[in-house]
Amino acid sequence: MSADVDGAVRDSGIEPGRVRQMWHLLEPLHAVLYYAPEVFEESAALGFDVEERWPSYFPLRAAPLGAVGEGRVASAFFSFSPRMVAAHMDGVWETADPEQVIRARARGVDRAYRAILGDRAGSPELAEAAALARRAAESLSTAGRPLAAANAELPWPEAPHAQLWHAATILREHRGDGHLAALLVAGLDPVEALVSFAAVGAAPVERFESRGWSAGEWSAARERLVARGLLAGDGTATDAGRALRREVEHRTDELAAEPWRSLGPAATGRLAELLGEFWVAVLGSGLLPSETTLGIGKV
Repeated sequence: MSADVDGAVRDSGIEPGRVRQMWHLLEPLHAVLYYAPEVFEESAALGFDVEERWPSYFPLRAAPLGAVGEGRVASAFFSFSPRMVAAHMDGVWETADPEQVIRARARGVDRAYRAILGDRAGSPELAEAAALARRAAESLSTAGRPLAAANAELPWPEAPHAQLWHAATILREHRGDGHLAALLVAGLDPVEALVSFAAVGAAPVERFESRGWSAGEWSAARERLVARGLLAGDGTATDAGRALRREVEHRTDELAAEPWRSLGPAATGRLAELLGEFWVAVLGSGLLPSETTLGIGKV
């Protein structure tokens, strides 16, 4: 980690590892949206194909942005092939408008959390966690962060478990928006970002095929990274390539530290403690894949 990034986080009283831990704890709580059968049922009721996840994924995630087209979705989502975005965004707002999708995802997550957490959905510990997560989410700046801003503009739900999911979503998109900034500073375009991530072992190359890039586009990106000295000829990362990816991840952590600086070390630590059982419950539900393109626990 560069000294300026490491120092900026430490000077805030928040350890760099704590920032990453909060992402690890909150990411699964948010990701329920894209895998829970209750959300698929709500999406199907609107008319979306739910035989696979992508036809509902794109409108579910994009709805807070409004009735945007494929270009703005591809820009905000970054790592997906524009062709894939175009295919799945074609006619989505004719199937259901963004407000309908937002209401459907709220109903689906509410049902999913109740199913996963049972009586714990109404526990004092969850209410405390929701209140702390909301404080963190309401403290952050959304300047230059379109997905975080779009979700932050939505009204807060009343139920604590729904507030927890909403806070997790704002915080997750805030981090994601910052991650894209870190990739751009590193000079990595969308497909290069995936190729370089696969090269450091974040996930198998096959896992990244879900982003819709062709074999030719992947190979061309690999050649560009080889020319920059970031990849070896066999597609593995060089020392320079690994160093660049470490800098991207560390810069992402620094850009994601704002809500935890605001919440403070003690309250952030308490939230981490409270989230543990709910994190375990979500992972134990079996809904989420064991391996994703996010590289959690590997980078």
